[in-house]
Amino acid sequence: MVDLLDRKLVFVTGKGGVGKTTVAAALALLASQRGRRVLACEVDAKGNLADFFQTKPTSFTPREVQPGLFAMSMDTEASLYEYLKLQLRLPVVARLGPLARAFEFVATAAPGVKEILTVGKLVWEVRERHYDIVVVDAAATGHIVGQLRAPQAINEVVQVGLVRQQTEWMLEILDDPASTGLCIVATPEEMPVNETIELADRLRTETQVDLAAIVVNRVLPELFGRGEEEVFERLREPAMTAALTTAIDGPSDVVLEAARLAVTLRRTRAGHLDRLRAGVDPSVPMLYVPELFSRSHGLRATSQVAEALAAELGT
Repeated sequence: MVDLLDRKLVFVTGKGGVGKTTVAAALALLASQRGRRVLACEVDAKGNLADFFQTKPTSFTPREVQPGLFAMSMDTEASLYEYLKLQLRLPVVARLGPLARAFEFVATAAPGVKEILTVGKLVWEVRERHYDIVVVDAAATGHIVGQLRAPQAINEVVQVGLVRQQTEWMLEILDDPASTGLCIVATPEEMPVNETIELADRLRTETQVDLAAIVVNRVLPELFGRGEEEVFERLREPAMTAALTTAIDGPSDVVLEAARLAVTLRRTRAGHLDRLRAGVDPSVPMLYVPELFSRSHGLRATSQVAEALAAELGT
């Protein structure tokens, strides 16, 4: 088993709203704190990865946002221009307008073109060893398999030539579990758990990419045990409720209902966690990040998640 952050390329995915970007930013920060040179890349150019480091918006050109940690946003057109310059030895295109329009037409007509430019850029950074690790805030669960399969799909169609050579070295890195891994972020709720189990199965059957870890985000603490629950139940008896109301000179039912809700939520989510654990390969590491009870997602929150992940990874 290869440690998650000992790999060269880590894709982070998850259902919308589960904290995918939070975990990607935290993993990148943790890797940099380990002394590694890190590139954090968000695939969605309209994303907000920069907010998690409290820095100005990122662009296609990587920029150092923390010591040893560089961040960028994917731009498939810019990736194409870089490919033409570096791989095909073409000069810098002076007028990009016609090429941009042609690219948009080809990308729309030929599925997989944008995906291959996205994945290709990231794998190229690994191949050239510009960074010790590349952490990708990748596409959501519904799209990540198509993105990861793009090099293989093109490799199956194109049998000879430069394009096939390009996809072959991409696949060598993507299919190597010592180099590349996928991290799925979920929350202990029904839909995220369902999507995680489904994605884990699709990843196994449709790709060669290794499932490196599952991060369960927003895990509630166990505030009350069985003993406390029994006390709360006795306090709900009419006589006890009346005495408690008199003692505190105010309604007590709100506090008791809040305690009941906390217990119910904890048990419900624990049930979802049990189903998640039973639905995926038991050898896949499952890392738990507690609920932060914070509305902000700045550097402080990113650091807290990084600390939680460090504890889970034993570092």
